Amino acid sequence: MRSLTEAKTTQNPHQQLFSGTEGKAGPATAGPALLSRQADAMVRLLSSPPAGMAETADHFLSMAGYLTEQATTLPDTATAGPAAMLRTMVKAAPAARPDQDRAPSRNGKVKLASPFIGAIGPREILSTLGELGGHLAGTPHVVLEESSRLLREWGEALTGRIPVEIPKGDRRFQDIAWTNNPFHRMSMSGYLAWSTAVNRIIDRAGAGEDATERMRYVASLFTDALSPDNTLIGNPAALKAALDTGGRSLVDGMRNMLEDLSSNSGTPSQVDKTAFSVGGNLAATEGAVVFRNQVLELIQYAPRTAEVFTIPIMMVPPVVNKYYMMDIAPDRSLVQFLVEKGFQTFMISWRNPQPRHGHWGLDEYVAAMLEAMAAIRAITGCFDINTFTVCTGAVPLTALLGHIAGRKLGGVNSATMVVSVLDSNEGRSLGLFATPQAIAEAKRKSAAKGILDGDEMAKVFTWMRPRDLVWNYWVNNYLLGRQPPALDILYWNNDPTRLTARMHAQLLDVFSQDLLCTPGGLTVLGTPIDLSTIDYDTYLVGGITDHISVWTGVYNSARLFGGRFEFVLHSSGHVQSVINPPGTPKAKYYVNPETPDDPEQWLAGAKAMPDSWWLHWAGWLERHSGDRHPAPAAAGDADHPVLAAAPGTYVIEK
Repeated sequence: MRSLTEAKTTQNPHQQLFSGTEGKAGPATAGPALLSRQADAMVRLLSSPPAGMAETADHFLSMAGYLTEQATTLPDTATAGPAAMLRTMVKAAPAARPDQDRAPSRNGKVKLASPFIGAIGPREILSTLGELGGHLAGTPHVVLEESSRLLREWGEALTGRIPVEIPKGDRRFQDIAWTNNPFHRMSMSGYLAWSTAVNRIIDRAGAGEDATERMRYVASLFTDALSPDNTLIGNPAALKAALDTGGRSLVDGMRNMLEDLSSNSGTPSQVDKTAFSVGGNLAATEGAVVFRNQVLELIQYAPRTAEVFTIPIMMVPPVVNKYYMMDIAPDRSLVQFLVEKGFQTFMISWRNPQPRHGHWGLDEYVAAMLEAMAAIRAITGCFDINTFTVCTGAVPLTALLGHIAGRKLGGVNSATMVVSVLDSNEGRSLGLFATPQAIAEAKRKSAAKGILDGDEMAKVFTWMRPRDLVWNYWVNNYLLGRQPPALDILYWNNDPTRLTARMHAQLLDVFSQDLLCTPGGLTVLGTPIDLSTIDYDTYLVGGITDHISVWTGVYNSARLFGGRFEFVLHSSGHVQSVINPPGTPKAKYYVNPETPDDPEQWLAGAKAMPDSWWLHWAGWLERHSGDRHPAPAAAGDADHPVLAAAPGTYVIEK
């Protein structure tokens, strides 16, 4: 095998086509015919490489070396034509190395899309690709340099001289055949080099941070889809399964695909739904529905301690999710954790709206919660109530709290909000693809239907992480012929609810116009909402790797309220920051009693604590829950009889 230097000094037939004359390199005499021959040579080499891996590697190295040499030896006297253009392309390149680390995003994690906007379609993809093309037209040297580097990396990978480095966290290439089998090693090496080069080109295109993230995401739709492990011939585990089962895995995979085409909109199933039932092994904490109106059911959970705290807690789920995320399964249930600590716990369970409910908005939801609070007060005999919510449940809960504060009604003792953002988060709450036109179109579509369908919202979350949530199951279900896993949180994630058109439009306005950040920007039940009038204690939790509710946005939201707040930062992402029972391996959270304006300054002074934030919050909640008294003997009261056993009826409506 020749060295790179030898490859550059000894021409091969392909290199002759890169020369100004047959057999002699002549960059100084470059012209249209030469450029045409060069392009033709690249196409011929990539489509019909020479036989033999070593010889193919030689030609990749030769091409890479020659492109570099040709670009850097162009005479400075060339002032026009292709020679001057090529010299300018390379010699005007920035001093930064092609492999330099790209600057991290200002929030560490970036929210790409929002279920309230809808799935990213061909229009957004083409627009982003056009934006990338415009930037690359202004930096052509980037394409030339990265093409040269890619060819060199392909050549080196084919020789096997350089060990293949699989990116950290990439689970696609764990099978030993990816490194031991020459064919699979070559396909993996070539793919990783190519997909990495695509990202390097995007990072060096000179676009802004948000534009770069959009381009990276759109590129990932293609690079993830074209991974060799997504094909039968390119996946060693799938080939082995087919041989070991005598083709049975292929038959099972085809059956799984046909089932998904007929019942899952053609998307690979993420969970074995037959393994779970709501009210069976999910939402299993003992309780009873003690109040119901058109919008919600109120569940009172049975105490598990002889004494309970006086001040009850009302839990408010997001209007786009079913409540049992907080009662997901025994031993991982936040509801179970609370009742075992002696807290009187009530849960709101939203009705799954139909198109006829399309007019329901914040007025209707807040009015329904006021009725639920009246029922809690009557049942417990306590006027004050602690409140709790997660994610977008913060919008209706904050509207409720703002209405109560504005009318001076009293009766709220504290508020806890987990992974909840109340502002636009520097324009990111609705994702990087949100534009005024996209927002208006999203409103128009839901208004025409009366609802925003839950399956449509679920698809947005799925395609935010296609490698993990699409192609991972493509391989498992179709190529390997296996059933999808039986994971409770995936079942919950695939049990969506609809959103009324009116509420959908209001949520879009809240996040796109920062209505909750401006006193009086939002009016609910005739009350202008001013968060500074909410002057009791609040407790907020962010997830350090949360890409849906970026933690700095959660921290900034905490500062909108008028009272004291305590902020806790958990070490996980969005869902993991909610479902985090004590004893979770490697779990930790950060605390800091100081609350500076800058969230990064808060983090710099924070102290890491082991285990779950649930324990820290339970101590905080105890201090806000009054004295203890004997637990109630039964659910409800004379005016609020038991209507149904938990989990109730609304949560199982489809």
